[in-house]
Amino acid sequence: MGRRERKKAATRQALADAALSLFLEHGYEHVGIREVAEAADVSTTTLFKHFPVKEALVFDEDADQETRLLAAVHNRPEGQSIPAALREHALRHRVGADDSDARFAAFIALVESTPALRDYGQRMWLRHETALAHAIAEEIGAPADDAACAALAHFALEAPRAARGQGDAREALTRAFDLLEHGWKPHQP
Repeated sequence: MGRRERKKAATRQALADAALSLFLEHGYEHVGIREVAEAADVSTTTLFKHFPVKEALVFDEDADQETRLLAAVHNRPEGQSIPAALREHALRHRVGADDSDARFAAFIALVESTPALRDYGQRMWLRHETALAHAIAEEIGAPADDAACAALAHFALEAPRAARGQGDAREALTRAFDLLEHGWKPHQP
């Protein structure tokens, strides 16, 4: 990476870090674009060159997320099913690490408590659906437009949303992926 690219990446990271800190401290709705730009010591024009909308400031790792998602499929251990690999990925990156990561927990709480962020995050996440469907198809030797691969990709990306608001989101997410892997079996209490 050249000097110019490093400077752009550093500016982008400074903006994302400043935005998240301000949003966590004051609340998303109470922080304006100008405040974020000032905290990162850039102009609002520069901010908008890196982030087209305010919500994007919170989700600055979109490309990295897709890379990790596809790696979960392509780099899964020998013998691990694709749904199992996607479940592990979702448990780690979508529901949350463990409770000891206070900053991640605060980030999740911010997103979950802010309808604009929750909706933007879901739309952003679903943009990965086609790439994930193609990765699944490639792994099993199916055509790129295979309907079953597209369905698995869609439902795997939607599973964290279905688990949201459940008493135990991790358990709900695990059950959703069990359904994807094994088919419908009603839960017996």
